[in-house]
Amino acid sequence: MSMHYDLLVIGSGPGGRRAAIQAAKLGKSVLILERGRRIGGVSVHTGTIPSKTLRETVLNLSGWREREFYGRGYRAREHISAEDLLERLTKTLDHEVETLEHQFNRNQVETVCGEAHFLGPHELAVTKDDGEVAEYSAAVIIIATGTRPYRPAHIPFDNDRIVDSDEILNLQRIPRSMAVIGAGVIGVEYATIFSALDVHVTLIEPRHSIVDFVDEEITADLIHQMRDRGMSLRLGETVAGIKVNENGTCTTQLKSTRVVHSDMVLYTAGRSGATNSLRLENCGLTADERGKLAVNKNFQTAVPHIYAVGDVIGFPSLASTSMEQGRLASCNAFGEVAHEAPEYFPYGIYAVPEISTVGMSEQEVRERGIAYECGIARLRETSRGQIMGVNHGILKAIFSLKTHRLLGVHIVGEGATELIHIGQAVLTLGGKLEYFIENAFNYPTLAEAYKIAALDAWNRIHH
Repeated sequence: MSMHYDLLVIGSGPGGRRAAIQAAKLGKSVLILERGRRIGGVSVHTGTIPSKTLRETVLNLSGWREREFYGRGYRAREHISAEDLLERLTKTLDHEVETLEHQFNRNQVETVCGEAHFLGPHELAVTKDDGEVAEYSAAVIIIATGTRPYRPAHIPFDNDRIVDSDEILNLQRIPRSMAVIGAGVIGVEYATIFSALDVHVTLIEPRHSIVDFVDEEITADLIHQMRDRGMSLRLGETVAGIKVNENGTCTTQLKSTRVVHSDMVLYTAGRSGATNSLRLENCGLTADERGKLAVNKNFQTAVPHIYAVGDVIGFPSLASTSMEQGRLASCNAFGEVAHEAPEYFPYGIYAVPEISTVGMSEQEVRERGIAYECGIARLRETSRGQIMGVNHGILKAIFSLKTHRLLGVHIVGEGATELIHIGQAVLTLGGKLEYFIENAFNYPTLAEAYKIAALDAWNRIHH
């Protein structure tokens, strides 16, 4: 006999948990099915939170932020071990899980741990760790299973020398050198984080650009900074094969006959939807070849009472947008009026240095045939930048020539992911170039870069 709920949510990551809590607030009975040992999903356990925690730990222990003053040889701590890096991780993750459990209890959201699969369009079976199988049914089902690293068959993963982005968190020792394959968001984040630990990093990417949805001027600045600190970039290069040598090092053979030697290989070439164990055929759905599900603007799949949200539906694969999707899916499912998903969302890349962007890139503005002007500020031009020893980094603002409205902001440098929200607010509220010129900013701050960029654009318009 199965237990019946108003809503079953598969997955407790950002999309699933927000969907569950929204439905509970509408007075619905909700059960979350989570196959991990603890709730939180990829975001808490292997993705968003761990990589940002690792980044913060590396920057603190290595004294990275002080090196502009004290030279490249400066270290806050002389010997940094893998244990030092993971200690902070455990604390942060425990706190995240505790917060979530408290949130679920407060909203009377029930959770059960185990692997779920469909029995029919409204029915799911859950196999728990001890082998016990329980059955549940619901009027509405939301799939928020997220993704897992894409692991092609020809890469000999061994969870030690050759790892994916989940396994990198089981780091036993800090390697002397590392080859990172794939220059998407995850590849660039880990490559630059390990480089800040003085690991020699080679970044390999088949395309001729890195994180290619970001404004070209920003990626050019990032590439310059990466090369400047001794990272090797192999763009336009495809991996032919990887092998572990007798002495324990790795050899990555490229199709161009070049070879990369390293202590460790991190393979991060995209992620696949975690749908293969759901037995989707039992509910009438099929995923694409990367395991992703197609949805309409209400986040409904081809089966109207089954919704899908978060990374399992593809771009933009951000915790922030997944949460919003989860909330909107619940509202749509239970007839609650929900506002449309916002047109502009900020994108944060937690590399060293950070990158953040909102609105249109210069390429997009050009493609749409909008007359525009750009303003650029270097973060070192602000007094706060000087005080902090920020030698690199730029803020680029794009304005319409005709209306002076802000069209996009693109930042690379310390604090970018926080700074972007000023641009986001002005953009969303339809603000103009004049806003930045006429308003006073705290002094000294990095945020002043907005004023410098706006004045730069104003000077170009009124030259």
